[in-house]
Amino acid sequence: MKNRFYDLNTYFKNIFGHRVHKITVDAGMSCPNRDGMISTTGCIYCNASGSGTGFFQKGISVTDQILNARKYVIKRYKAKKFIAYFQAFTNTYAPVDRLKQLYDEALAIEEVAGLSIGTRPDCANEEILTLLQGYAQKYLIWIEYGLQSAHDATLVRINRGHDFNTFEKAVKATQNRGINICAHVIFGLPGESKKQMLETINILSQMGIDGIKFHLLYVIKGTQMETIFKQGTYQCLSQEEYIDTLCEALTYLPENMVIQRLTSDPHPRELVAPQWAIKKKETIELIKKTLEERDLYQGKYFIGSKQPPDPDGR
Repeated sequence: MKNRFYDLNTYFKNIFGHRVHKITVDAGMSCPNRDGMISTTGCIYCNASGSGTGFFQKGISVTDQILNARKYVIKRYKAKKFIAYFQAFTNTYAPVDRLKQLYDEALAIEEVAGLSIGTRPDCANEEILTLLQGYAQKYLIWIEYGLQSAHDATLVRINRGHDFNTFEKAVKATQNRGINICAHVIFGLPGESKKQMLETINILSQMGIDGIKFHLLYVIKGTQMETIFKQGTYQCLSQEEYIDTLCEALTYLPENMVIQRLTSDPHPRELVAPQWAIKKKETIELIKKTLEERDLYQGKYFIGSKQPPDPDGR
């Protein structure tokens, strides 16, 4: 079996017939979990940069960010089209007029074929979804909702600022608009067992979601997780544990769900632990090897086709 999961590159080639690459955009957004609307400290694993580059605050426009990255992406990946990925912080957390200005700016570039918008499930109201629905008539539109876990106790523990019901409502409000939905989940959150991680995956598998991103919980400098880790009350997943959980998770997902990411990509200068997290290429190769050796593949135990084994693997 050549492909044991439906990766993003294959998805893009199926739609466009050629290589398409995502270009990360920093739109200078904030987050209600940091500006005081919900909290001022943010999620316990997030630092002050919010996975952003800070380019917008440095005066680099959305247009210039895309055009600057475009040169490298064409040379490195031979991509012909691009998806503008609004990543840093919460990219629907602004008045609709401001969002439209930013999204229009990205889509005005000829090679940009669509948008991927990272946000929170509590920050996508009817007006915003209607805006995205309009774009979806002409462009490929993805909205990426950060869920992390389907367990409310975990969401409280990580100071997420919303519950699972909020995510469910956001998904239902987004569906049937031509907007693709991607859910973000994190493996290795404090207090979660493998069984709970896989319960999250099984729940998502039944929600009609179009894509998923898997993340490893790694500890970076300047976060509450760094304090917790240094106190000795938290232990990171080993590479073996992460790969084992990830491979099993894939088997529960419908075969047409796009696997947009298999693991996280921390900045080496920010990383505290685990050190294996920076070995992204190695981890992905080990995931592929493990799937092959165990004869596992996406959809093998998807509920509705075959009965999954016990989530504990016992």
